[in-house]
Amino acid sequence: MNFADFHFAEPRWLWLAVVALVLLVWLHRHAAKARREQLARMASPHFVEQLTASHSPARRRFKNFLLLAAVTLAGLALARPQWGKMESVRAWLGEDVVFVLDCSRSMTAKDVLPSRLQAAKFAIRNFVARHSSGRVGLVAFSGSAFIQCPLTFDYDAFEETLLAMDEKTLPHSGTDIGRGLQEAFHAMDKSRRRKMIVLVTDGEDLELAADREKSGVVAAKNLATNGVVIFTIGVGTPAGQNLQFMNAAGQTELVRDEKGDVVQSRLDETTLREIARATGGDYFPLGRAGEGLARIGPAIQLLDRSAKSGAQKASGVDRYVFPVTAMLALLVAESLISTRRKVQAAS
Repeated sequence: MNFADFHFAEPRWLWLAVVALVLLVWLHRHAAKARREQLARMASPHFVEQLTASHSPARRRFKNFLLLAAVTLAGLALARPQWGKMESVRAWLGEDVVFVLDCSRSMTAKDVLPSRLQAAKFAIRNFVARHSSGRVGLVAFSGSAFIQCPLTFDYDAFEETLLAMDEKTLPHSGTDIGRGLQEAFHAMDKSRRRKMIVLVTDGEDLELAADREKSGVVAAKNLATNGVVIFTIGVGTPAGQNLQFMNAAGQTELVRDEKGDVVQSRLDETTLREIARATGGDYFPLGRAGEGLARIGPAIQLLDRSAKSGAQKASGVDRYVFPVTAMLALLVAESLISTRRKVQAAS
């Protein structure tokens, strides 16, 4: 067994192993003295010797020793001895995660089949069903943003809400990534040290802040100061596709801008990388089978290994089970040992 890095996680309890031991020794001596005085008052020394002939002082001392050792072990167990290192990877999926899903018109593009939005929904659903163990939340955004599903362990409710979303979920057109990120922050547990956001979008951010940066980048920089880590998932292709819509006659038409030019939507990986980089996260393309989401887990593990906090206590493996087991064994043995001598059969 490797005893490297031996230490006590709660050393303040070590006093019990010393103080209680001294106190118990004093009590045993005081009780023995009181017994002798009582016997001396009851009968003559010769008669007392006959009365206590079957009593074994050695056995009583041994029982007392076992009791003292058990109390000492109790103090050691409360101090939580630790040694060795636990080789375990922090499971990021046990943390709260808020998914921020783009529901703007550009997500209806079919450069990813059956469409960007549908592919993103299926990927999120499958990923949460297979890997998540913490609470999940859902925010939809376009020109506005709204919390569709607060943080919950009810994955069925999350899935039902997710699959019901479409490009008509929000009334305001446009794409404001910054508003979606701010709404996700409102849905989070502020007491958590780290807050996880997974932004799923094609990256087209039509809103600009006062400094002419895109709203998503500005919001990410602000959220980074509050312990938020954003991982961005890009949906679509850099080549893009012309946007289409269904007119009143049920026919498909191309979407045109104010100048009459056909609107083409492309995946903006540059913006998504800037948003992730601003918070210490990372960017991944969604991929045809949603494999981009699966890459978030290993990225979080790398983030944990690289971000060493000097204020963190050295972690070790709790070994209090050993003194507790020994203590129980000693108490059982002490209760089974008699203080009477073995009677020799007359020959």
